[in-house]
Amino acid sequence: MTTPHPRLTLTEEVREALHDGRPVVALESTIISHGMPYPQNVAMATEVEDIIRSYGAVPATIAVLHGRPRIGLSPDDLELLATSPDVSKTSVRDLAYVVARGGHGATTVASTMRLAALAGIRVFVTGGIGGVHRGAQTTFDISADLTELATTGVAVISAGVKSILDIGLTLETLETLGVPVIGYGTDEFPAFYSRTSGFASPMRADSPKELAAIMHARWDLGIPGGLSIANPIPLADEIPSDQIDGIIEQALAEMAQAGIAGKDATPYLLGRIVELTQGDSLRANIALVKNNAHLGAQVATEYAALP
Repeated sequence: MTTPHPRLTLTEEVREALHDGRPVVALESTIISHGMPYPQNVAMATEVEDIIRSYGAVPATIAVLHGRPRIGLSPDDLELLATSPDVSKTSVRDLAYVVARGGHGATTVASTMRLAALAGIRVFVTGGIGGVHRGAQTTFDISADLTELATTGVAVISAGVKSILDIGLTLETLETLGVPVIGYGTDEFPAFYSRTSGFASPMRADSPKELAAIMHARWDLGIPGGLSIANPIPLADEIPSDQIDGIIEQALAEMAQAGIAGKDATPYLLGRIVELTQGDSLRANIALVKNNAHLGAQVATEYAALP
């Protein structure tokens, strides 16, 4: 059992589960504050927590509220994150700033990983991870998610790299950083909205038990860092790549024309793609997060059962 860091505030449910060695699944909060419109964001967050509980695991949605990193949130907390204009998008770089100023922060993949690790949580479910942005050869725009995966021992379950990014360069960077990328039940790396990307998955696993065993072996060998587990969106919910690619290109062109970059880029692109797909991308996003929650709860349960 890992003793949570004293700066963290844990709900009683999460604290007891960690103390007893029961499965806990971390969840990010940027998807609530900056990834989906209201009220779909609150409904999604609540449903994902319910899915995790249905497997006997405990959900721990993570955020910074009033300058305090919170591991597990109440319904009122979720409502605040979903509606307040004062919630900043908070990566690892921003954590100390938001905490010291007593602010509200919605945690990204990177900062959620860091806070989950401080709490002693090994499994984290999200929608898609960040990566190398298109055109990064000149902009150097590379997500902190990748460097966090190289240093922080948490398994991140996603539907792959967000398809607005350069997937090939992201996979190359993860290889350089020594991060295992494991396709769940697939030999092809998924692309968020789509089940296929045109890139092979470096590794494959076909059961939650196998994934838990890989996690245990990595950390038992003393290898630092996390794992990227890529779980394809369900077939019935995907937007095939030949349909979504043109829309992504249009959104990217509009973003460049508007001069939007940095931490504002991903929220802009996801929102614009929702508009251009008339809501289909939002429905796909919600479906893939739920699908990842099913897998994450099972992986956390298997990992907690290991000696």
